[in-house]
Amino acid sequence: MDVTHQSGPSATHPQSWKVGKRHTLIVSPVFDTYWRFAAERQALFMRRLHGRPCPWTTDEILGTYRFTNVYRAADRVSQYLIKNVIYSGDQTSEEVFFRTLLFKLFNRIETWELLQYELGQITCATFQVERYSKILDLAMSNKATIYSPAYIIPPPQFGAARKHRNHLLLLEHILRNQTLARIEAARSLEEVFQIFASQPSFGPFLAFQFAIDLNYSEVLNFSEMDFVVAGPGAQSGIRKCILDSAGLDESSVIRAFAEAADSEFERRGLEFQSLWGRPLQLIDCQNLFCEVDKYSRVRHPDVSTNSGRTRIKQRFRASAAPLPQWYPPKWGLRPTAIDKELADPRTATNAQLGLDLSNYRH
Repeated sequence: MDVTHQSGPSATHPQSWKVGKRHTLIVSPVFDTYWRFAAERQALFMRRLHGRPCPWTTDEILGTYRFTNVYRAADRVSQYLIKNVIYSGDQTSEEVFFRTLLFKLFNRIETWELLQYELGQITCATFQVERYSKILDLAMSNKATIYSPAYIIPPPQFGAARKHRNHLLLLEHILRNQTLARIEAARSLEEVFQIFASQPSFGPFLAFQFAIDLNYSEVLNFSEMDFVVAGPGAQSGIRKCILDSAGLDESSVIRAFAEAADSEFERRGLEFQSLWGRPLQLIDCQNLFCEVDKYSRVRHPDVSTNSGRTRIKQRFRASAAPLPQWYPPKWGLRPTAIDKELADPRTATNAQLGLDLSNYRH
């Protein structure tokens, strides 16, 4: 999409942003903040990655509150999923599919580590709902948290009394109903999304997240520029950035941002450090809208939506722990020399990962 600008941004005189030949969007001051936030958040990540001392930013909001990385695949949980779940172990489609879904149902590193500790090896061939359930029952009796607060799949109705047992029954259901065969036959990322969305308890946002996660593996090989679904946080961020979308739907707005990224950074004199040459993808721009929604609660308190959220809950805690980077080999990323020292995390200890599993075990 071709993008042009027709006026300078201000609170009283919003900026117009022409997308293609037919759509002129009206944007708020948060539009400018979107690009500045993206550049500085990525710079913070790179400074930390290269061993710079804390503080890694002079932005008071970024230094005070917790925000995810600009690139979704660079986040701690995604990194763990890619290197320690997807690409660790048997690489048959069935086993990769099983491990990915099992991890994502809980989306918590400590839960995966617990199951691995108790079971020795996590495989589809030996999966038993009852055995896995008992391990998690015990963890919960010890007051352990087994789910990530990032997003939780609504419990499906499979008749079990506890949520995690129903989720394990859901996994068993997916394994038995030829879902993997349908996914392997899919001709687009959108079709994979639709297959996940047809499963019990999978809403659109979760179905899209699962499609992206499985697409990190060798089971699929679709471009992350093929398809996107805006989650609730991103929808709020879009409404803060865009006052009038001129009829463009949310996924089209996200695509416009992704395609205009280079020119928008250049126009502001910002140096955006890509992920070793990998441009921002649709999923990354979707995530950025969610993070800018949070950031703007402090930077632009006068720009609000009907979400009712006015503050940022999670505080940033600086950590000197290393940030080993490992991405899907099919992406062909070429880390610089200093990054190569951090490139293979498979020998990382629980202490390096910041894990404490003591209250999960008997």
